[in-house]
Amino acid sequence: MLQKRERKSLEEVHGSIDTEQKKGFVKKLFAFMGPAYLISVGYMDPGNWATDLAGGSQFGYTLLWVLLMSNIMAVLLQSLSTRLGIVSGRDLAQACRASYPPIVNYALYFLAEIAIIATDLAEVIGMAIGLNLLFGLPLIWGIILTFLDTFLLLFLIDKGMRKMEAFILALVFVIGLSFLIELILAKPDFHGIVRGFVPSLPNKDALYIGLGIIGATVMPHNLYLHSSLVQTRKFGNTVKSIKNALRFNLIDSIVALNLAFFVNAAILILAAATFYKAGLYQVAEIQDAYKLLEPLLGSHWAPILFAIALIAAGQSSTITGTLAGQIIMEGFINFRIQPWVRRMITRLLAILPAIVTILIFGASYTGKLLIFSQVILSLQLGFAVIPLIHFVSSKQLMGTYVISAKIKVAAWLIAGVIIGLNSMLVINELKSWVATGAVNLLVLILLLILIGMLLILLFYITFTPVFKPIITKSLKIHALQDIDLSFSKPIYKKIAIALDFSQIDQDVLKHALALGSSRSKYLLIHIVESAPAIYHGKKTSDLETLKDKEVIERYAQRMRLIGYDVKTQIGFGNPKIAIPEIVNNFEADILVLGSHGHKLLKDLIFGTTINAVRHKLNIPVLVIRA
Repeated sequence: MLQKRERKSLEEVHGSIDTEQKKGFVKKLFAFMGPAYLISVGYMDPGNWATDLAGGSQFGYTLLWVLLMSNIMAVLLQSLSTRLGIVSGRDLAQACRASYPPIVNYALYFLAEIAIIATDLAEVIGMAIGLNLLFGLPLIWGIILTFLDTFLLLFLIDKGMRKMEAFILALVFVIGLSFLIELILAKPDFHGIVRGFVPSLPNKDALYIGLGIIGATVMPHNLYLHSSLVQTRKFGNTVKSIKNALRFNLIDSIVALNLAFFVNAAILILAAATFYKAGLYQVAEIQDAYKLLEPLLGSHWAPILFAIALIAAGQSSTITGTLAGQIIMEGFINFRIQPWVRRMITRLLAILPAIVTILIFGASYTGKLLIFSQVILSLQLGFAVIPLIHFVSSKQLMGTYVISAKIKVAAWLIAGVIIGLNSMLVINELKSWVATGAVNLLVLILLLILIGMLLILLFYITFTPVFKPIITKSLKIHALQDIDLSFSKPIYKKIAIALDFSQIDQDVLKHALALGSSRSKYLLIHIVESAPAIYHGKKTSDLETLKDKEVIERYAQRMRLIGYDVKTQIGFGNPKIAIPEIVNNFEADILVLGSHGHKLLKDLIFGTTINAVRHKLNIPVLVIRA
């Protein structure tokens, strides 16, 4: 009897880019560089612009220290994220699913999805504003137009990981160059910049903006994303190889995130050197900043560069946000849908509040909505950071690569700062609402209940591992089924069989073998449809792929024992493309595959694989219904 197969991790994108063959420090570093640049764009997205502009125009250079502190926090937390991915072979979402009870896991998933929507909201508004400023396109139409970036994402995915990284790096270069020129034109006060790195919070408004800066800089979805992206690099499992991977990814993170720090600091300094200096203390709207840059800096290029950088920031961030959304969905709840469907759902949930805000309050409220989205992100941070610290502190999960006591103390201090600032913000906002009568009693009670539930969740994930060590379960992929191969003999010479490791495989194999004879040749096919397989195709070499090869080979061995000539092949990505290609290369006489009877709605979500495959083949296709 075949046993149920389980996995410890999907190891999302492990092994798609080879680093082992690279010799010398520079070549190895270049091979590892890439993931952190995809992460860095989340640290310079339009949400950061809103908080940086608000901070610089209201408080001058005063909040530069918050940016520096946020950057230090980001480097440490992202390095912990990469350590988890490299050592455990799991991203942060998978580690949560393997460690927490379902109710806790689903609660964390819900909060992670809110963070993704808040991130996407900032990108939608930023892109729309950029298009409005550069081409005069109305904000509503710009927001609707952001649906089209779904197709850009799918195009880049098809071109491979390295080309996507190159595209993102080019956008980052555009952003950095634009603000370098802006700073030269602005001629900031260098003494004021230095004083800005001395910690101070002038008032509660500075706390709100400062918290927004932290939320915009240290973004929850980046912790999930980075722990997955580092596994795109193939390296050995020796101590030296793992230490090299940790070291090169740390360098990658430091370089990329300091570039993001430069961009954020440049925006705040630009606002301080222009708006604050001119006495314009309430320039939080990106549109206002655009209009004022030319008269204040004396160059018509200033607002154009500003708008170009804004569009580049929005486009680059929306791509990485989509990747994070897919990883969160697959990691937390092991649910896969087609990338374009996932993208459209996330984008729709972000577009709706943006459109409603503009229609009800007008375009002038987009800046406030941007800052609010970043505060929401900050409130989510603790629910991502605390599990991450517990995982990288677990000897059971990390072995000899568990973090040191000093790093652990620093990480918990960062978590404490985040949670403390969030608590101050919530208390101040509640006091303000009660004092001004902004909420009625029923709404206040509901808010208090929600806050209480979040506090319970926060206490659970913080203190439970202290008394009860985290035990990471194996993550189930598929279950192997008993297969009865004793039945009548078929007539086809070359038979291709597509399997999905479900209960329907039993019937698919029976019908396929009934079509041939002992002299027939059989090809067993299985397509890996995970996020890394979609992104990296044949370069994917993760644990799921290895396990799938093991399972399909065990099926083949069972058939060989009773005299059949069987080969196996694993495909990657979209089955509509992979299955016909494999079948045609095999020159099969017939394809046998299973159908799960999806109707219209499920066909829309999961894809009409069978019809697409059938139209690409010139041989009979036998479909076995579940």
